[in-house]
Amino acid sequence: MAAYKSIVILTGAGISAESGLATFRDAGGVWAKYDYRDVATPEGFARNPLLVHQFYNHRRTEVQKVAPNAAHVALAELQAGLADRGANLTLVTQNVDNLHEAAGSTNVVHMHGELLRYLCARCGASGPWMHDLSTDLACPDCARTGGMRPDVVWFGEMPYHMERIADALESADLFISIGTSGNVYPAAGFVAQAYQAGAHTIELNLEPSEGAHMFKERINGPASQIVPAFVRTLLET
Repeated sequence: MAAYKSIVILTGAGISAESGLATFRDAGGVWAKYDYRDVATPEGFARNPLLVHQFYNHRRTEVQKVAPNAAHVALAELQAGLADRGANLTLVTQNVDNLHEAAGSTNVVHMHGELLRYLCARCGASGPWMHDLSTDLACPDCARTGGMRPDVVWFGEMPYHMERIADALESADLFISIGTSGNVYPAAGFVAQAYQAGAHTIELNLEPSEGAHMFKERINGPASQIVPAFVRTLLET
């Protein structure tokens, strides 16, 4: 395998599934149990903030009970190993959990926000938040109530850090997608952007995603097995 200098990795819910966190679009996933319009849109929050807070308070509690798995750890090791040889890794995740950071990764690009942060709809402030949220809580910045929400990107909202991601894709010589469904845009379009920029493209997934045909290489299996093996190969080149 070639010695790559600028790698972009995109991770999705599949990488955290083996840590015990539910995926979203699989059979039995989160969206099979909840209507996203009720709990993951600005309109749903306006209609029933109590329901939205109950949904995310439960998820926040669950996130804090789980630990990174071997795939998260391997990506942290890859980041450190590449840095030692002067190469760069941009780790982009669609996940709102903190398992990449818990495994040791740094500068993770959370394009869909972070569950363990709050966002004030009144003043736009954001910061770390480990506890339950409610409409009664006052924002630590503006002191107003009624606007505290999880700092996650809802349907109909613009994902975070898109300019930074586009710049990384433009300069990438390797793009890897791990544990994604391949049908959520704009992330599903990253492989095409990377390919057009001249990057080699690889999908690591439990099973082929909807966009698997767009990748030059495809490796299927549990993330906790195939990601560490792939990282070892990458670091040995």
